[in-house]
Amino acid sequence: MKFRRSGRLVDMTNYMLHHPHSLVPLTFFSEKYQSAKSSISEDLTIIKETFEQQGIGTLLTVPGAAGGVKYIPKVEANEAKQFIAELCELIAKPERLLPGGYLYLTDLLGTPSIVNKIGRLFATVFSNRKIDVVMTVATKGIPLAYAVAAQLDVPVVIVRKDSKVTEGSTVSINYVSGSSKRIQTMLLAKRSLKEGSNVLIIDDFMKAGGTINGMISLLEEFKATVAGIGVLVETEGVEERLVDQYVSLVKLADVDVRERNIHVTEGTYFQIVNTKEIGEELYEDR
Repeated sequence: MKFRRSGRLVDMTNYMLHHPHSLVPLTFFSEKYQSAKSSISEDLTIIKETFEQQGIGTLLTVPGAAGGVKYIPKVEANEAKQFIAELCELIAKPERLLPGGYLYLTDLLGTPSIVNKIGRLFATVFSNRKIDVVMTVATKGIPLAYAVAAQLDVPVVIVRKDSKVTEGSTVSINYVSGSSKRIQTMLLAKRSLKEGSNVLIIDDFMKAGGTINGMISLLEEFKATVAGIGVLVETEGVEERLVDQYVSLVKLADVDVRERNIHVTEGTYFQIVNTKEIGEELYEDR
């Protein structure tokens, strides 16, 4: 079927948006639209310029016979700044306070528009890392992990606290909870992760980092590499942080249960973005 240029541009844009980080050969579009590669290249230039102007992302061209084009999702700094500020306002609402000083975040993690934006933010900051899979621990981190994985076009693996018969044999470890200092267990199905994988860890909340540290230890059993760590909310003022290389969107600075006051600030996201890219040098000790 022969497409007009306007139709090609719409269809190509839709395809690239739904296949982030996937290398698409120019011959794929050329054969699909029955158009010359030179015309396809011109179309991709228009899409690339529009993506960059609108802060949608960019198109990376890979030269050579085995090359093609790849869509890299990106969030511009101004958009990220505005969204994280909105997150801080939402999380700081007094009605989120639960007994014991905990915060209710389930509504945020259940809102697709919010979760998808969080996914784009993490995909932006880790875009230059080689990532084979996104890992999280059940249960509240699952929506975030899938949102990030969708932007990176990689699978998700879920660490659990108890065994599921449907997952077959598992690898389990004991770890020390950073906040309660209690020994706990986490496990992962043997079939869910290939040996030597590059893994991005995503979690919803981090205090001392005991759970994330446990996941790092679990990855060692698979001879896997930590490609990065991203958390939605971290708490401030922790005496002993077990994890030191991570990216957080929001920082819980203080919670006054009596006055029902929640003080929330930006996390480390902009510190990382403004000082240097998340690259191999940041996680070289992993």
